[in-house]
Amino acid sequence: MGEPRGIFCSAQGCVGDVIIEQRLVESKEPASHVPLACSAQYCAFPVDGNVLCLWNTTDPSYQPLTLRGHHEPITAVAFGNTVSPLLICSASQDYVIMWSLDECRQKVLQAFPLLSLLIDAKSRQLVTGCANGQLWIFSLVEGHHFRCVTRVSLKKKSESFSRRVESRLCCLPEESQHPCTHGLEKGDEVEASLPVLGLAPCDLSAIVSAPCVCGLSSETTSCLWIGSSAGLFIFNLANFELEAVLHYRDFRSLSIHVAGSCAVMSKANDDKAICLLTSLFGRKIVMLEIRVAALVRSQQGHDAGRHLSVLPRTCVGPTSPLCFTTAKESKTPPAPQRQSAGRSTVKDQPLVFHTKVRSSGYASAPHVTMFSPKANTRKRGDHSSRCRDGPRSKEYPLESSPPTKLYKQRVLAHGPAAAHCVQYSAGDGQWLACGLANHLLLAFRADLSGTPTVFSGHDGAVSTVCWSHDSRWLLSASQDGTLRLWSLRRAELALCLGKDVFSKPVRSAQFYYVDTFVLLSSGPELQLLKYHIDTCKDEIQRYKQKNRCKRVFRLPTTGRTEITSLSAVNDFYSYLVLTAGRNRTLEVFDLNAGRSAAMTVEVHSRPVHQICQNKGSSFTTQQHEAYNLFATTASGDGIKLWDLRTLRCERLFEGHPNHGYPCGIAFSPCGRYVASGAEDRHAYMYDLGSSTFSHRLAGHTDTVTSVAFSPAAPQLASAALDGRLQLFVADG
Repeated sequence: MGEPRGIFCSAQGCVGDVIIEQRLVESKEPASHVPLACSAQYCAFPVDGNVLCLWNTTDPSYQPLTLRGHHEPITAVAFGNTVSPLLICSASQDYVIMWSLDECRQKVLQAFPLLSLLIDAKSRQLVTGCANGQLWIFSLVEGHHFRCVTRVSLKKKSESFSRRVESRLCCLPEESQHPCTHGLEKGDEVEASLPVLGLAPCDLSAIVSAPCVCGLSSETTSCLWIGSSAGLFIFNLANFELEAVLHYRDFRSLSIHVAGSCAVMSKANDDKAICLLTSLFGRKIVMLEIRVAALVRSQQGHDAGRHLSVLPRTCVGPTSPLCFTTAKESKTPPAPQRQSAGRSTVKDQPLVFHTKVRSSGYASAPHVTMFSPKANTRKRGDHSSRCRDGPRSKEYPLESSPPTKLYKQRVLAHGPAAAHCVQYSAGDGQWLACGLANHLLLAFRADLSGTPTVFSGHDGAVSTVCWSHDSRWLLSASQDGTLRLWSLRRAELALCLGKDVFSKPVRSAQFYYVDTFVLLSSGPELQLLKYHIDTCKDEIQRYKQKNRCKRVFRLPTTGRTEITSLSAVNDFYSYLVLTAGRNRTLEVFDLNAGRSAAMTVEVHSRPVHQICQNKGSSFTTQQHEAYNLFATTASGDGIKLWDLRTLRCERLFEGHPNHGYPCGIAFSPCGRYVASGAEDRHAYMYDLGSSTFSHRLAGHTDTVTSVAFSPAAPQLASAALDGRLQLFVADG
């Protein structure tokens, strides 16, 4: 036969004008009679006999997907008829496997090749580094099924770390802002990508002095070296933040500024680290010796010198806002004592009329009998003593398992009424309050039994609810702009503060300083209110309005940024108040001194919507250092655990989906667990010693908005947008 004419060897062009060979792969096994399959988006064929390979026909840059599961050679391949989900079936002598390509693609790390891998035995995590600068961290804990803990962009972490270091240097004295760096000069160029060329363990236990609190000591915190083309990074596997950064270009004396390969080695309790580099654009190979302590301490700043503590270390100053008392309160004795004394002197004495008749003389006994029968009074007294003495005689079980067993579920309203917030009474743990979107506030028994007490009066959704320490009063803030204080015993409104008092809406409010004050945030201001509630038992006199409230102190945030959340301890006397700003800052105020005590920037990638402190409870005792732990959460950025003494993030909790709605968090009374709501209709439970969740609690049909731990027993309450309240107890 003659040679084919034509188009494949025309004088005007080449073969590429007609046909393009996009991909090529060579199999170890003969490929003459292997089964092939094509769909609108993929081509499938076996490689090496028992490995199924798929190519994307629409995007040539898409990396091939290899599926392993057969032990014998694949004899048949076929695609499914549906586009979503896209299925493919492969058959061999041992198995017939149906693959879902959507799920298979989710399990693949990403299209960029993996360059490095490390298994950390301390944290039981698998760390992989990719060519595009992404770190993937997986949990190797038994029962976690190799779940992905987090994914980190090395470039973004480096930029965030640089901004934090600059903010720390701005807070230092002028003489210490320019430390000696032995040839350190800041480079002008910015690296487009930071490929992860190497991973190695890094021991910072002798450098970072972290106090031992709840298993968060430096001895149990794992770090690793990350070698990249632009520099070396020390990465913390607990909080997923950078501890130190070394850029090659900042040291002009180095022979290599852009690395092609990198290997790092450092011994435990050794200040030296050895780094081996090869040049990306040359033939040089160098060995570097790094002083780890000097590198870390030069970029840590002086955060540890703040010495903040929730527990007060000094007495209240004479000019402190916490010393405020009204003159009327100091001169007037309490009303109940005066009434009690009056009744004791009037009993069994002749009737005497004065200019102002205070009592008829003979109406006391019938009055008590008429409105409070003896049987009912005795029954209520027995119940209150039982509630008061029963739980307190039994301490909270510190070694108890977390509450993960669904015990009871309650529907909050007949119509659609989303639950926004939930909180247990901190003093006795006998009550559970829940704020709803239908403007109501409900108070349940702790076991969700009986009919709840209903508080109505708001004209907007109830966004904040807080109990007083003695469990007698409820504080609620609403989207209608009012702040209301309710009496639990009488189920009525005791005090209402409206828009005429606050120029900006109240976002957060709580009782403070063991019920002495009401602490709230309004716009960029932190306000302290002194209140007085008349507890007169006279059925006639109590209708006269004697309740009052007065603003005694106000303090703006630095930069006058709007406060998105605040938190302070009310179970014991503490001077510190934590606030989060719209500009993603965290600021600590000392109300004894009446000023700002410390501030840190870029707390989260988005504004913080809740600050939660580890307050413990009246039924358990923790280490005094543990009360300095607090957590912050922001939409799309997980939960961060902080140490107040250093304002340092100690751990990051990720795994619960929270991208749009501000889901709440809570500490357990034992200080071992953190619970969180989520948008996937579940509540999540985290152990403070692990960065991934330990339990996933189901039952709701919509976003879980708020969670609360009982202070008296291992119980967890969760509220959701589906208008349901769930109670979880410890299993066994």
